Amino acid sequence: MVLSRRLVSPCRELILVGFAILLAASGARAQSLGNAGTIQGSVTDQTGASVPDAKVTIKNAVSGYTQSTTTAMDGSFRFTNIPPNPYHLEIIAPGFNDSEQDVQVRNAIPVQVKTKLDVAGGVSSVTVEAAGADILETDPSAHVDVERNLILKLPSSDPGGGLSQAITYTTGGVVADANGLFHPLGDHAEASFVVDGQPISDQQSKVFSTQLPTSAIQSMEVTTGTPDAEFGDKSSLVAQITTRSGLGSGAVFGNIDASYGSFGTTGGGAGLGFGSAKFGNFIAVDGIRSGRFLDSPEFTPFHDVGNNQTIFDRMDYQPTGKDTFHLNLFAARNWIQIPNDYDQLGQDQRQRVLTWSIAPGYQHTVNAHTLITVNPYIRKDQFNYYPSRDPLADTPATQNETRQLLNWGVRADVSTTLGHHNLKYGMDLKQTRLLENFGFGITDPTFNSPCVNSEGLAVGDTAVTAPAQCAAAGFEPNTPNNPLVAGAPFAAALLPFDLTRGGRLFNFHAAANINQYAFYVQDAITLGHLSINIGFRLDQYDGLSTKTGPQPRAGLAYNIKKTGTVLRASYARAMETPFNENLLLSSATGTGGLAQNVFGSVPVPIQPGFRNQFNTGFQQAIGKFLLVDADYFWKYTHNAYDFSTLLNTTITFPIAWHNSKLDGVTGRVSTTNLKGFQAYWTLGHTRARFFPPEDGGLIPQGTPLASGVFRIDHDQAFQSTVNLRYQRKKNEEWIALTYRFDSGEVVSGVPDAGAALALTPNQQVTIGLACNGVFATVASPLTNCIGPGGAQGLVTSKLLTLPQGGYGPFASAENDDHNPDRVKPRNVFDLGIGTDNLLHREGKRRYTASLEIANLTNVTALYNFLSTFSGTHFLQPRSMVAKIGMTF
Repeated sequence: MVLSRRLVSPCRELILVGFAILLAASGARAQSLGNAGTIQGSVTDQTGASVPDAKVTIKNAVSGYTQSTTTAMDGSFRFTNIPPNPYHLEIIAPGFNDSEQDVQVRNAIPVQVKTKLDVAGGVSSVTVEAAGADILETDPSAHVDVERNLILKLPSSDPGGGLSQAITYTTGGVVADANGLFHPLGDHAEASFVVDGQPISDQQSKVFSTQLPTSAIQSMEVTTGTPDAEFGDKSSLVAQITTRSGLGSGAVFGNIDASYGSFGTTGGGAGLGFGSAKFGNFIAVDGIRSGRFLDSPEFTPFHDVGNNQTIFDRMDYQPTGKDTFHLNLFAARNWIQIPNDYDQLGQDQRQRVLTWSIAPGYQHTVNAHTLITVNPYIRKDQFNYYPSRDPLADTPATQNETRQLLNWGVRADVSTTLGHHNLKYGMDLKQTRLLENFGFGITDPTFNSPCVNSEGLAVGDTAVTAPAQCAAAGFEPNTPNNPLVAGAPFAAALLPFDLTRGGRLFNFHAAANINQYAFYVQDAITLGHLSINIGFRLDQYDGLSTKTGPQPRAGLAYNIKKTGTVLRASYARAMETPFNENLLLSSATGTGGLAQNVFGSVPVPIQPGFRNQFNTGFQQAIGKFLLVDADYFWKYTHNAYDFSTLLNTTITFPIAWHNSKLDGVTGRVSTTNLKGFQAYWTLGHTRARFFPPEDGGLIPQGTPLASGVFRIDHDQAFQSTVNLRYQRKKNEEWIALTYRFDSGEVVSGVPDAGAALALTPNQQVTIGLACNGVFATVASPLTNCIGPGGAQGLVTSKLLTLPQGGYGPFASAENDDHNPDRVKPRNVFDLGIGTDNLLHREGKRRYTASLEIANLTNVTALYNFLSTFSGTHFLQPRSMVAKIGMTF
């Protein structure tokens, strides 16, 4: 089967014209990139004379971000690459009184600070907020600030997935899923990453792509509230990432480290930065190899070796105080064995992902109030999935895939401050080129059998090719109207691709372009204690389908300074776009997936959707040591997206449901740094209700999709993360403890106890299935459960909640909306101990060492089990990783 479509549009011309216009308008002159800000200023005495060699420090008490510099001979200083936040600025100079003031960094426009110091012993004048007020943010949208030091000390390890794990462990309302995936606030992976101004809205889990290594990250702002107008595509969570830079460092700095741990995990990395006031470069090279690279379908990993290598380079050139040129280069590779379970130990399926990215950037400061930013980019993911050398060794099917995802474009905007207004207007133009090649064939004669036996089990007689032949062979037809059939009925459309019944491989090839144009304007208005954000975004999506989406955005926040309280509320209309990975094949299958037609009917392309989102919340400062942040969200989405997983592979296909209703609560309680001790607690409650019908996907067999409203596996009643950490003075010994609680995701593949009785013996043993307390074994699986005197027995599982139903007197299954099957709750502890100065030496060169223990108590738990949307995956068993390194 071949599907090919080339979309001709003015996308390329628009990109080039837009780029040229903005570049010409700049005249030729910028500052910190992306969402990062700049603080610059001068220090003088009361006579106006410059004060050189004064120490200037900025701090954010909640995130822990700090940066220091000294004034030049003319008394000037500059901080770049600063995350938007309130900061406490301190100036210390010999012979003068110390000076303090609070500074707000709201965007990339440089903040000007001019300070006059009083001679020591004189009266000092400072501008500082009341206690607790300087840790508040009058921002209408809920977000979390994550600083490099916290990322490095999160005591958990996920090979090739450190960025996803950092977001999951620091952000409330994010439900953890396997293989570096996460569900932000009820959605499946509806997340955008903006790296130094480069937008990335494609999947960032290691089974789809390769992630930016955490060693390259300086800071991160993770927004879970309503997005500003500049953000679109995937906006349930927006992570604005600022990378490390050598600009202004004045010296060479870097690190070298090596690690070894459980499952034969070995790794290492090196970073090197250098720079002056005009030029800077930072490069990070990392690699890791592990015997448990992916989250496996069994607690003990089989065939799960993988490795990851990344190289990242950031170059900055600032020829004048008004111009900055920038270049990000990124290349990475994942090579992964696909882990096996006990029912298919002979498989040797593998996967490789190659990623590269080139992202130049330019900024010009027109004047003290206006900044122009231009960010062109090009990025490519190459995905290869390899079957076993003997296709019949793959069970229940063999599959192969080669796909490419290339996107290129430009994001450009103008930021300006005018009185109470902070305006930003710009455009985001891009083209995504898709290429898909896919092969599939059934290798298990019972997988799509036309017949079942008297117990409703599929029959492996390859001579029978149609339900009409079953009666003559002594079997029952595997049809929807047969009450014996518990699973999916025989799909005649798949018979031509049943290799056990003389079929052939299904082959698919397609190529297409997705063109997207977005224009936006937003204004942040400050009126005393009140902040108002108003914005408008217009998106044009031109792909397999076409849609235009006008999107108003509005929010307000009010700071009650007497009580240290910020109240906020916001609304956003957003256009949601389909996932690009395997979009062509998934769109060609139409309603019900491949099994319904194999292109025998008119395909229904997956189309863009729209969302109405409401948020309300507050921040409360308790003294100057504690900050409480809580937010309520409600989202209604027409065309709600997810993925369907193909059997026991990592190959997934986007699907769209008619609509979804999501609501819940996120929260975070954070302390400031209390003499080396700092802590936070994040929490989340999410209800994710999805409504059929479903469109697209590749669901050849398995549990039928829901026919009514249901809870999808993004739904979790409660999620909580507590992080406690303490470090001695002078960056010496530290200890960090993380406690994570998850109440359990919904299990779609095993809806009730009756479905569990139909599992294979190995699957029953895996989940600890029992009837009246007697556990199933491989030799003696459970097929029914009868209690004393012939009464209904109790079917239980160690790992699933298993609502009773689907067998015996309980003929009806569980309630998919109000009482779905779930993974059982889990409590997981991670511990890290280490030192940033092993030899307690003064000076720049220091030796580091640490030991991290993930899943300290060795809890056996699942992310999910036989899920239509994510498959089967166990949490990582207890794992230890030792690291040693040097910083300079």
